[in-house]
Amino acid sequence: MAPEIRWEQEAGADNPAGQILVLIGAWTVHNLPHVPTVTFPPNISKTKQLTLNSEMTAFDSAAALVLARWLRHWRAAGLTVDVSSLPERERNLLALLDARLVDELPAKTRAFSPVARLGEAAVSQWTEARHFLAFLGELVWRGAPLLLFFWRIRWRAVLAEIEAAGVRALGIVGLLSFMIGMVMAYQGGATLASYGANVLIVNLVGIITLRELGPLLAAIIVAGRTGSSYTAQLGTMRITEEIDALRALGLPPFELLVFPKVIALVIALPLLSLFADLMGLLGGSVVANYGFGVSFAVYFDRMPQVVDLTTLWLGLIKAPVFAVVIALIGCMQGLRVRGSAAEVGHATTVSVVQAIFMVIVIDAVFSVLYNLMGY
Repeated sequence: MAPEIRWEQEAGADNPAGQILVLIGAWTVHNLPHVPTVTFPPNISKTKQLTLNSEMTAFDSAAALVLARWLRHWRAAGLTVDVSSLPERERNLLALLDARLVDELPAKTRAFSPVARLGEAAVSQWTEARHFLAFLGELVWRGAPLLLFFWRIRWRAVLAEIEAAGVRALGIVGLLSFMIGMVMAYQGGATLASYGANVLIVNLVGIITLRELGPLLAAIIVAGRTGSSYTAQLGTMRITEEIDALRALGLPPFELLVFPKVIALVIALPLLSLFADLMGLLGGSVVANYGFGVSFAVYFDRMPQVVDLTTLWLGLIKAPVFAVVIALIGCMQGLRVRGSAAEVGHATTVSVVQAIFMVIVIDAVFSVLYNLMGY
């Protein structure tokens, strides 16, 4: 039965100061579209007391919300409303909604303040740095015993991660390094050729590739490819409560999930950096030979004369540091995922951005240190 209302005058009243509103029918969410927003008693100017009676066959929270809004309007009009005649369930639900009903949400006004925004960003970055340092401390705390008792390390998982992070990345790392070597040789060779110093392309490509571009390019590719996969994998495990299940079984998630990834990346990234160095030098040799008349024989014969092993090691030393940072950020962001699958996507984006940013910062720090050390 559709919801209806009926107005009655209180029995024995000589004037219409007391009115009764009878609620009839099924007051549910499906039957409320035709209920008025608010209704007032006849002769409202003379009505002081309003009593609610019930002949309802059904009543839910949607109907209670409508009546709670009516109560607000009646009281604003100066009426005294008596709901004691309603059943106890309806009274309790109506009282609950009436106490929490908000007529209008407060407008959120926020003045544009560059200083405040800068402060918020600084606090956010400081919080992220604290989380990273705490995660690094946990790695050292839990990883030191594993290094002492290395047979406890899950070497099969480490090998699987090396294959995923290293072997399967050879193609993209090699292709991009080869192309970057070609571009660098072409751009630098055009300037050197104007001075008749074509042979110095070897110096340019060799030093820049081995000291900077090889390890840096490999680290950036790994940060976008492998770091994001770590975050997505651990974030999904977090949402599906697989990590909680490991803890319930007494298995340490850090030892099972994080440490093998860190070890694998520490092993794989230096090898990828060396491969990137070789492909970058090869790409530079192609441009030097076909574009500027520096033959392959001259190119590779001169390379050991201008680039020694120290230059190679100065680049490769950075790779393990890059690897630790990329792996830690990827795992940390994955383990911090909460809520829905959308959080996994957000955490993956944050992981890639933070990892690439930290790789570039660390590379800049190494450059300053090398300069101070005289290299």
